[in-house]
Amino acid sequence: MSLMDFLQSAATALGGNPEQQVDHVAQNAPEGALGQLLAGAFRSDQTPAFGNMVGELFGQSSGAQQAGLLNQLLATLGPAALAGAAGGALGNLLQPGATQVTPAQASQLTPAQVQEIAAHAEQAHPGVIDQIADFYAQHPTLVKTIGSAALAIALARFKEHQQG
Repeated sequence: MSLMDFLQSAATALGGNPEQQVDHVAQNAPEGALGQLLAGAFRSDQTPAFGNMVGELFGQSSGAQQAGLLNQLLATLGPAALAGAAGGALGNLLQPGATQVTPAQASQLTPAQVQEIAAHAEQAHPGVIDQIADFYAQHPTLVKTIGSAALAIALARFKEHQQG
């Protein structure tokens, strides 16, 4: 069964409920499918901006997930590229020479600051969207917090992409 067939059967079987479809994709789809779906939502002009969605996800995340997100951004762009974002909020947390954020440090940032950091990261390196989508794909329960409308749009865009 192709990925497109899989998504179509999921949409039919689950009655168009985006949260259930995300669960189904996370549990049954080929590896990487949920990341692709989430990247589609991040890139869509029908959903909030990437930074906004990442800030929202950050606000719903555990301390470990928050640190994981920030560490993914740091690994992709490096501390120097992000040090000045959001008024230097992330740079102020890191000790000189540090490349990792702890959950305690991550909890000191607000979702609004992370929104600015993510937007800055996207401008500096558009491929960061795929990296962050893959990170959050490891946390499907959290992905469902971006809202039914964004998930429905992401599923539709993902299906279109697979057909094209």
